[in-house]
Amino acid sequence: MELYLDSVDFNEIEEAFKLGFLAGLTTTPTFMHRQGITDIDGAILKLSKMVPVLQVEALGDTAEEVLAEAQRLLSLGLEKDKTVFKIPVSNEGVRACKMLRNEGMMVNVHLIYTLNQAYMAMAAGANYVCPLVGRLQDQGHDALKLVEQCTETVNHYGYDTKVMFSSVRYPEHIRTALLSKVHTITAPWKVMKVLTENVFTDLGTEQFVEHTKLMTVTVKEVIAKANPTVKMNETVFEALSRMTDSGLGAVTVLKESGELAGIFTDGDLRRNLRNSGKALLEKAMGDLVSAAKVPVTITSDALLYEAVKIFKETGVDNIIVTENNAPIGMIDIQDFVKMNLVG
Repeated sequence: MELYLDSVDFNEIEEAFKLGFLAGLTTTPTFMHRQGITDIDGAILKLSKMVPVLQVEALGDTAEEVLAEAQRLLSLGLEKDKTVFKIPVSNEGVRACKMLRNEGMMVNVHLIYTLNQAYMAMAAGANYVCPLVGRLQDQGHDALKLVEQCTETVNHYGYDTKVMFSSVRYPEHIRTALLSKVHTITAPWKVMKVLTENVFTDLGTEQFVEHTKLMTVTVKEVIAKANPTVKMNETVFEALSRMTDSGLGAVTVLKESGELAGIFTDGDLRRNLRNSGKALLEKAMGDLVSAAKVPVTITSDALLYEAVKIFKETGVDNIIVTENNAPIGMIDIQDFVKMNLVG
């Protein structure tokens, strides 16, 4: 199954072909008109250098004119084995197809709306026949039935022709094309780039990323840069000021020796305010932090899953992070929630 891009937008062509596996590019004069291209020959030559295979229009009122136009385009610098000439189906079109094929050129007979048209193109040796699915459906026709009939005809009679599913409008068209067993699809970038999207895939990927973080990222890598501390003899007001400056909801309390004494959180502040009122702000931290209550800690080199386990087992909102037994910061359960590491 070949996958072609249907476009003449140079930026999206560059983006799409980064995928590395697209078979080629299909263009139309309509696309060029919409894109505001005035130097048609220059654009065609530029496109031919950007893609593996370029399918480009060769127009003329007679088969001889179509052949002359194809030869003229080749003279610009297009390579015969990398160029497919698109010819609208008609008696002159299929005659031109045969003439181009006799010259070793590749041909896509397009604007196919009936099986009879497709058959004439196949008999003329077309490399591709191109039913316009979207346009047929716009007119109320059973486009998918036509695609299936074209594919069955190629396979049954052994024509060396590929059925190209074109005029793609929606991702569902791609699924339908695959089920129809066509040989080639050409689609716009807006459809092609969403083909890998799925909400369950996104959720699964996020979960894998989260679990990888838990098993590979250390606590030290996620702690806040701020490390607010307060001594036991300092006041609640000073502790509150440092919490505010740091943007954290807790402050580490230290003994005079610098050893860890405990932790004071915004929850502790609210609970004590109910009992002491404004006088609380002048109280020393030593009056509020019990030396007997051992704060919850984790070493800086511990992995995140160990921190999650502690949060779940202890029910605390903050864990003090230590390095060589000295506090270097803290982690907040809300940070883990934001990273989707705990539920």
